Amino acid sequence: MRNNRYRTHREIQKIRLAIVGCGGMGHRHMYGLAELHRAGWEKFALVGACDPVQANAESLAAQAEERFGTKPAVVGSLEELAAVGVDAVDVTTTPPYHHTVAVETLERGWHTMVEKPMGLTVRACNLICRAADASDAVLSVAENYRRDPVNRLAKALLDAEVIGKPRFLIHHAIGGSNRMLISVWRHQKDQSGVLLDVGVHYSDMIEYLLGEVDTVYAQTRLHEPIRHNPAAGSGESGSNPAGVYTKWQQKMPAEFEATAEDAAYATLTFKNGVVGQYIEDHGAWGQGSWLRQIHGSKGSMTLPGDRSGRLISLNIAGQETINDERLLSLVPDFCLDAVTTDLFGGDRLWRYEFPFAQTDAKIIAIEYGDFAEAIAGNRTVEVDAYQGARSVAVSYAMLESCATGSIVSLDAMLDESVDTYQREIDEGLGI
Repeated sequence: MRNNRYRTHREIQKIRLAIVGCGGMGHRHMYGLAELHRAGWEKFALVGACDPVQANAESLAAQAEERFGTKPAVVGSLEELAAVGVDAVDVTTTPPYHHTVAVETLERGWHTMVEKPMGLTVRACNLICRAADASDAVLSVAENYRRDPVNRLAKALLDAEVIGKPRFLIHHAIGGSNRMLISVWRHQKDQSGVLLDVGVHYSDMIEYLLGEVDTVYAQTRLHEPIRHNPAAGSGESGSNPAGVYTKWQQKMPAEFEATAEDAAYATLTFKNGVVGQYIEDHGAWGQGSWLRQIHGSKGSMTLPGDRSGRLISLNIAGQETINDERLLSLVPDFCLDAVTTDLFGGDRLWRYEFPFAQTDAKIIAIEYGDFAEAIAGNRTVEVDAYQGARSVAVSYAMLESCATGSIVSLDAMLDESVDTYQREIDEGLGI
């Protein structure tokens, strides 16, 4: 039965929300908000679409009107947004602006959800952390992979020590060749290279499953300095999650120079003694691969790709492989939260089947549900400023390790005493 704290969700006055940054990610977040409302969780009223590029804000506002029945105000700045009157904002700008927008919105007392990476560098993250500490407003980081129902089950199985005490992790994500990943800026060091933009997802997942990373030793590479955009003009479709980026990709160059490293090969140690082997290579040719596998003192767990709905596979000594509904019998107390249950149609899921665009919207909807519950005072946010900063720090620790040729501790990353690689980016940001 649904917990009592959720039963009054329709009675709470709607939170006046604005989306700040109305490009592809802003549109995906709006679709997620619409999915949350479709499931009956109508806690937000979208009242503002804010972007200095008016066409982007108009596009989001028009599509929002189709979904919600009312059109949010189209504005180009936070000052204009203040005149609209908002309680909360969802920051989906490109990463260089995350800290400038989030610090100001927190200072204005607006509850703030920030798309990952929380900041472009660890220093930018720390500016947001300090602003969050000084504000009474809620700060939440929109980190979505951990909210996948299958990843929730994986976490429950680990916590129940079904494979015993975890000993080591293998995380391999290999592919990409020389194609553009979604957009040009994701290949630029001063904008959020792929090892940060994608890697921060993996960093968050690794710590969600296994606890805090302690040290990192890595080599990084820029394998493909020239990237190709197959969608330029009216070409073929390229990397395009949820299919929302087409109109922007068609206007991007067909070929461009990449300045951010595209591959990392690392050894991680965790505070609990777990060791991890990590490969993230976005410039690999030939057969790509995906593997997230955790070995423990009694067996191993192989996880599917995030947001795929596919199966966890358990191999426990002396038993046959378990990769079906029997997984649930190993964690009888496992139960998804009410928002996830309503969105995915069950409170004890071991798989699901939706088109990717629907899955993407549902998991973003869970982020909004968590944000709303925190604003209402029913709980603290799941991914706070501290965890948002840690995920950025883990990703940059790989780049800093290669730059310095040494093992890097996460403590040194977080206190900014290691910044050889990031220094140039921070100087460009003026921080």
